[in-house]
Amino acid sequence: MGLLHRRVRAHRREHAGRRRSDRAAAAVETALCLVFIVVPLVLGIIEFGAMLSFRQALSQAASEGARAAVGAPTTGDAQTAAQTAINNALSNYSSAGIQCGSQLTCTYPAPPASCPSGHTCMSVRVSTDYRSNTKFISFPGLDFALPQTLSFTSTVEVN
Repeated sequence: MGLLHRRVRAHRREHAGRRRSDRAAAAVETALCLVFIVVPLVLGIIEFGAMLSFRQALSQAASEGARAAVGAPTTGDAQTAAQTAINNALSNYSSAGIQCGSQLTCTYPAPPASCPSGHTCMSVRVSTDYRSNTKFISFPGLDFALPQTLSFTSTVEVN
C-alpha cells in the first residue's frame, strides 16, 4: 500500500502544475473572447438600436409633415407647415443638426395618380445620409451593417 500511495501523490504533484496552467489558459481565452467577440457584439447592438430609434423618428416626422401639409390652403403654406411639423417631430435631434435643409432633405413630390378626384392628397419625403452624420453613435468598424441613407415618404389623403 505504501508504494501505491507514493505513486498517487507523485502523480498528483506532477499534474498540479498542469491544472494551474490550464486555468491560466482558460482565463486568457475568456479575455480574448470578451475583447474580440462580446464587446463588439454589445456595441453593435447599441449602435443598431440607436439607428432604429432614429429611423422610427424619421418615419414619424414624414407622417407629421404630410398631415400638416394637407390642411394648408396653398402649396407654399403646405410646404412651410410640413417643414415646421417635421422639425418639431425631430426636435430631439435638433442638437445634432437634423432639420429640413440641414442634414435632412425634405421634398414634396407630386401627389400620386391614385389620388381620387375631389380629394386632397399631399406627399412628403424626408431623407438623410445616415452614415456620414458624425453626430450619431458610431463605433469604428461596426457601421458596415447600417444603411447609408434613411428616407421615408408619407402621403395623406383627405376627403
